[in-house]
Amino acid sequence: MDAYDEDSHARGGPDGAKGASHPDRDPEGDAGTGPGSGPEGGVSSGSGSGPEPGAGSGQEERAGSGGPRPGSGAEREPLAAAPDAPAADAAAAVDVRDAGLPDQAPLPSPRTGVAALSPRYQTVAALALAVVAVAACVHLAMVFLSVAPANTVTKQHGRAIEDWVYPEFEQNWKLFAPNPLQQNIAVQARAEVRMKDGGVRTTGWTDLSARDGAAIDGNLVPSHTQQNELRRAWDFFVATHTADNRPVALRGSLSEQYVRRIVVMRLYRDDPTSREGVIQRVQVRSSTTNVQPPKWSPERVSDKPVYRLLPWWTVSSDEAAGGVR
Repeated sequence: MDAYDEDSHARGGPDGAKGASHPDRDPEGDAGTGPGSGPEGGVSSGSGSGPEPGAGSGQEERAGSGGPRPGSGAEREPLAAAPDAPAADAAAAVDVRDAGLPDQAPLPSPRTGVAALSPRYQTVAALALAVVAVAACVHLAMVFLSVAPANTVTKQHGRAIEDWVYPEFEQNWKLFAPNPLQQNIAVQARAEVRMKDGGVRTTGWTDLSARDGAAIDGNLVPSHTQQNELRRAWDFFVATHTADNRPVALRGSLSEQYVRRIVVMRLYRDDPTSREGVIQRVQVRSSTTNVQPPKWSPERVSDKPVYRLLPWWTVSSDEAAGGVR
C-alpha cells in the first residue's frame, strides 16, 4: 500500500505534475484534504490503469510551458468568447442608433452673401440698399405724377417733377391711345453751301432719321441723342406750328431755332459738301409713310410717302460756326 501511495503522489493524475493544484481549487483547501482526497486522488487510487510515467512527464512539460491545460473548461471559455467580441460591439452600436441618439452634431453651413461680410461692411451694404430703394421709390413717384391728372402735388411741385422726368424719362400715350401711331416719320434736310471759290452749291436730301436708326440698330445701349433728339425736336415743331407751317406764339420760334441748329450740326458732321464750305440756308421736310397692315387683314393703305416741306431758313453766323460743328 505504501508503494501505491507513493506512485499516486509521483504521477499526480492526468491534470498535471506532482503537487500541481487545479486553478479552480483553493490551495488552502487542498492542503487540508490530504493526498488521497479529492477527485484526482479518487481517480488515481480507484483506477488500476493510468497514464504511463512517460505521458505524465509530457504533461508536466506542457504545464511548465505556461500553455492552457486541455482538460480545463475554465480556460476554454475566454478563448471561445473572444471571436464574438466584435459582434457584441456591433450589436451595441446598432442599439445606440436604434435608440435615436445622434452619432455626431451636424456642422454649421458656411455663410454666404451679405451675411458673410464683417459687421462694418454689413452696415455699409444695408445703407447702400436703403439708398437704392429710396431712389427707386422717388423715381416711380415722379414718373407717376408726370402722367397723372392734375392734382394738388403737381400744381405745387410741377416744375420739380418736370426737371426730374424730362427729357430722359419722358412718357407718352401714343402706344396705348385708342388710335396709336401707325406711321413712319422721317426728317430729311438739305442745304445751300457757299464753297471756297465763292460759288453756292445745293446738297441733296439727307435722311437724318435713317442715320439715327442705323446707329441704334444692333446697339445694346444707344444714346439718348440717337433715340430722341431729332424725334423730340420734330414733335416740338409740329405741336407749335399750324398745318401751313406758321408758328404759334413764342414757342413756335423757339422750336424753329431748335430744329435748325440740329440740322446744321448734322449736315456739317455727315454731309461731305457741307464740310467743304459754309452753310448759308437749310430746308427741312418730313416724309410720312403708313405702316402696312398684316397680310391677313382686309385693310388696304397707301404705301407712298407724304412730304411736308418747310420753307428755307437762313442760317445765322453763330448757328453756322458757333459751336454746332
